[in-house]
Amino acid sequence: MLIAFNKPYGVLCQFTDRNVPARPTLAGFGLPSGVYPAGRLDHDSEGLLLLTDDGALAHRITDPRHKLAKTYRVQVEGEPQPAQLDALRRGVELNDGITLPAQATCIDAPTLWPRDPPVRFRKTVPDAWLELTIREGRNRQVRRMTAAVGLPTLRLVRVAIGDWRLDDLQPGMWRRLD
Repeated sequence: MLIAFNKPYGVLCQFTDRNVPARPTLAGFGLPSGVYPAGRLDHDSEGLLLLTDDGALAHRITDPRHKLAKTYRVQVEGEPQPAQLDALRRGVELNDGITLPAQATCIDAPTLWPRDPPVRFRKTVPDAWLELTIREGRNRQVRRMTAAVGLPTLRLVRVAIGDWRLDDLQPGMWRRLD
């Protein structure tokens, strides 16, 4: 079984939380029993999370050797300049090494659900949206990449993993995939 889930902002990619007070987890969304996340999204990121009860499939989705493309819509602080986009496309030096080249393009602001809490708006600081596709999955990689080129991430929404897409799935909702 393979499940597409639209993970809301502030939800942990696990079914339990030992912190006190407990934070929202996957357990609150009526997901089928026996499925587990194939990969992760940080609690402050949103969008497509795949869950499966098939260990081999989970391994194929998450193993860096398979370099499965992950596509994000990224709201950044600032106005992206060609040199910043080129740096993302070439690979960015991070503290754990240089990243693989990413696909990076400026896009119009996508039509998304409202985020709770909303992204901080500042009249004096412009923002823009990027579509960024990476083929590895380091810890907080997209946020670190955009920050490294001078475009801090304000909002991060994963819209695709390989051929699996979020499409019109709303936050907190899930559907079975073929």
